[in-house]
Amino acid sequence: MSVVDPARLLQDLFAYTQDSGERTILFWDTLRQRADNMLAHERAGKPPLLDFDYEVLLDARRFERPANYALLRVTRVGDDCLEDCLDAAKPPVVILDPRAGHGPGIGGFKQDSEIGVTLHQGHPVYFVTFYPEPATGQTLADVLHALRQFVQEVSRRHSGAAPVLYGNCQAGWAVTLLAADCAGLAGPAVLNGTPLSYWAGETGINPMRIAAGFEGGAWLTHLLADLGDGRFDGAFLVQNFEGLKPEAVWDKYANLYTHLDTERERFLAFERWWGGYYFLSREEILAIVENFFVGNRLEQGRVQICEGCHADLRRIRNPLVIFASYGDNITPPHQALGWIPAVYKDTDDLKAAGQRIVYLINRHVGHLGIFVSAKVARLEHRAILESLPRIETLPPGLYEMKIDNPSGDPDCREGAYQVRFEAREVS
Repeated sequence: MSVVDPARLLQDLFAYTQDSGERTILFWDTLRQRADNMLAHERAGKPPLLDFDYEVLLDARRFERPANYALLRVTRVGDDCLEDCLDAAKPPVVILDPRAGHGPGIGGFKQDSEIGVTLHQGHPVYFVTFYPEPATGQTLADVLHALRQFVQEVSRRHSGAAPVLYGNCQAGWAVTLLAADCAGLAGPAVLNGTPLSYWAGETGINPMRIAAGFEGGAWLTHLLADLGDGRFDGAFLVQNFEGLKPEAVWDKYANLYTHLDTERERFLAFERWWGGYYFLSREEILAIVENFFVGNRLEQGRVQICEGCHADLRRIRNPLVIFASYGDNITPPHQALGWIPAVYKDTDDLKAAGQRIVYLINRHVGHLGIFVSAKVARLEHRAILESLPRIETLPPGLYEMKIDNPSGDPDCREGAYQVRFEAREVS
């Protein structure tokens, strides 16, 4: 039996106490800085949190049918002007961030992001932002009308070239509705963590899909919009996300405390976005809840866009790239892909429709990681962008995109990894 050295024990206890005290002070100082950052962001009007310079091209608040959206063109990265770096032969890319409680910017709040990798590939990049307050009486149809004009403007600026539409989460189904409405106007659509089949999921694992059934439908949304005088506070949507995995809230702070030396700046950068809540109009949030979350009408072709017009996913002719992950508890692969057999009865039906759908599955990354993770941006999103010309030439059908990267290095050079498309059956 070993003998404990009292002097060594006291020394270790002192070191532990000193380290714990320093960490506690730095931990609370980080939370103080987070609060200061949130207040400064709010006082500045909550601008998009992009790590890139940009100019505003169109402000939909001034449209005949106003909506709180705007079209930005990315103009500069740090000290580098983009005009010398862009490839005129490559189509423009329009990136849309989700309007699901938080503000815009998650697709480009750091250099290793969707915007960053798209610029690195030589594509002109446009970003769809939105403002904290909705236009009075703003509807889902008003938003789609604004997005349609944005796509038309980008196409006009590039001699009629159809832009690639990049939709993250909620913005993905907005892109899908736009593609169904404007066949031929847009090029390939990339849907990242996008729910299109809201009732799909795995029993006992994906509870959010049945939440409205326990809550009794859309009455709670009505009530919260009433309490907000016709506006719905996005903080309630964020609360839903956190409620899916309550332990993650504890893990976030525990990870900060444990790794203060390396996590402080990353924590503060992410929390600037996570803590910036935006409002939706009563009309818009009710259309979303009743049509999608409660009604599951999108895959059934019963979402009414305007009088006499319904969104039909069979009308989409743009190649679709669907990026999902088994680590995503907000939009599991079931919800990202389950609409396909609901819209196309079999593989021959999909081929007869002339459509090509490519899906890519990550095994581990979480929901936000699909469009936030630097490693994912530098490998999967780079591979998607580089593969778009091949995808557009694939015969109609359903394919799984496989990335063979023996090195495991997300920064491996082009040619060090291989992309292949394996045919799959709708069944």
